[in-house]
Amino acid sequence: MEQPFTHLDDAGQARMVDVTLKLPTVRSATATGFVRCSPEVIAALRSGSAPKGDVLAVARIAGIQAAKRTAELIPLAHVIGVHGASVDLAVRDEGIDVSATVRTADRTGVEMEAFTAVSVAALAIVDMVKGIDKAVTITDIRLVAKSGGKSGDWLRA
Repeated sequence: MEQPFTHLDDAGQARMVDVTLKLPTVRSATATGFVRCSPEVIAALRSGSAPKGDVLAVARIAGIQAAKRTAELIPLAHVIGVHGASVDLAVRDEGIDVSATVRTADRTGVEMEAFTAVSVAALAIVDMVKGIDKAVTITDIRLVAKSGGKSGDWLRA
């Protein structure tokens, strides 16, 4: 049997899924991404000499802020309580690893919030270093784990 599209009504129109009757449960999601950049950017990050300031601090705050505002950006995302959000950044020789974990005790999951946190943190990095490297590239944004809710736990292989 084919699964119905949950975000379409009987007439095929987009709708927000009604989660009113669902009970709140503890949920979390982790997404990752990568910002590929030049050796000059990596050197500036490692020495703390990026012209616009502390790139990683700005990106971390931007990602956390974005997680809390996901419903304003994604049309059918629910407004949920983001009860925890962390953005971790690691400078490697090829670029910056970006990881975000978002937690809630609510009626729906936080996968979109984790995706949004990674995406906006990566965009903040691009904004902060584009003067050094016009070819900076955001890649590999993906969900790596989720827990809680009706579908249970999932971990990327």
